Amino acid sequence: MAEIGEIEPVELKARRERGDKFVVLDVREPEEVAIAPFPDATQIPMGDVPSRLTELDPDGEWVVVCHHGVRSAQVAMYLARMGFARVSNLSGGIDAWSLTVDPATPRY
Repeated sequence: MAEIGEIEPVELKARRERGDKFVVLDVREPEEVAIAPFPDATQIPMGDVPSRLTELDPDGEWVVVCHHGVRSAQVAMYLARMGFARVSNLSGGIDAWSLTVDPATPRY
């Protein structure tokens, strides 16, 4: 069974500040991203991920983000099943990011 990691917002912030190499994949719908964009994220709505899988590097490290962490966990599991070895889910999603890391990120 494929496994994924969980990353807390404060840990993700620290990794970004250190300059660690990974890609944030935002799987929210465009309307959601317009309300509360996640900086420097690759944006592919959850439903489009299977048809756009070839755009993603299976050898890279991925942190998948959504509103509360439910859709992103599903996409992270899908990526792991598709052979992506380094995939994590942002625990609590962009909402937790706003509450614990960046209060300037709007909540919705």
